[in-house]
Amino acid sequence: MITLTPDDVKKRFGPLFSKKFLVMVDETAGLAEILEQCHARGTIEWDAMNRRRAGGVVATCAVEGSTMTIRARLGSHPANFGAAADTIGGQALEAVEVSGNEVITTWAGIAGAGVGVAACLPQAPGVIRAEYPTEDDLKIGGARTNHVRIVSPRYEKVCFGIDDTDTKQEGATWVMALKCADACHIEGVEFLNMRLVQLNPAVPNKTTNCVGCALNFAARPGSIGALREFVYTFVEEHTFSKDTGIAFCQGIGMVQDSPAAKAVKTEIMTLEEAEREARRLGIEYLDHTGRKGRIGALGAVLWGNRGIEAAGLYGEHL
Repeated sequence: MITLTPDDVKKRFGPLFSKKFLVMVDETAGLAEILEQCHARGTIEWDAMNRRRAGGVVATCAVEGSTMTIRARLGSHPANFGAAADTIGGQALEAVEVSGNEVITTWAGIAGAGVGVAACLPQAPGVIRAEYPTEDDLKIGGARTNHVRIVSPRYEKVCFGIDDTDTKQEGATWVMALKCADACHIEGVEFLNMRLVQLNPAVPNKTTNCVGCALNFAARPGSIGALREFVYTFVEEHTFSKDTGIAFCQGIGMVQDSPAAKAVKTEIMTLEEAEREARRLGIEYLDHTGRKGRIGALGAVLWGNRGIEAAGLYGEHL
């Protein structure tokens, strides 16, 4: 086994194109979410298609610009891997394993895809070290096959749903939510994205657009408590409303199948219905004000990781 740091990899192969590598795990669900950012979109798209086709532990791949998000199963699984063909991939994710505060992802690639996993990805910001089984795995390019284990810090995924921070006279929930994310500088916390979630515009008791906001973070396990306290305090101090809702959800994929996801966009939900569904899903409310905003906060969490459709009316697609 040959072990190299990202700086060692960069010195050996020269600076390449990976700009970010981050792995979040949910051991209860048996899932991991891997976020990669590259210098260009083309490589990310090719990698995503090949990894999905190769199988292994990959469940889904999504691409936004030059960023890819992989949903993967924890453990190891044989991949359908080799040179480019109709039914196999030229690059594969073979395993995701948790070891204390670290996560180990195991990769294989052939030819140019081997350069990607052996030389490019191991020097990405977020990598602790790369472990190569043999010296041959450090010979890149041509028709060679490369294998590598990439070790990175263990993160968990956290989503906050926020609604009803404005009034008809002042404020905008999305502005306050983004200011909250920009002000968060907690060690061990990475801001992932903010999503605007269109709720049912037909509800009678609303401001104008009826939109909630989701803030998604990756957090080291020891930093989650500080993150919860920061978001709660920031929102409570900056809201213009007495009915603000703040929902907190920790994990990967736990809220995907809730019937409330459709209801918040198509029906007039009651506060009691929202709170009951939140309890069923293990979603916690952090707010201590008038509670009306809890319906939209739940909706923001339920749609916070569902893609661009979150911003539309129910059933709308680009």
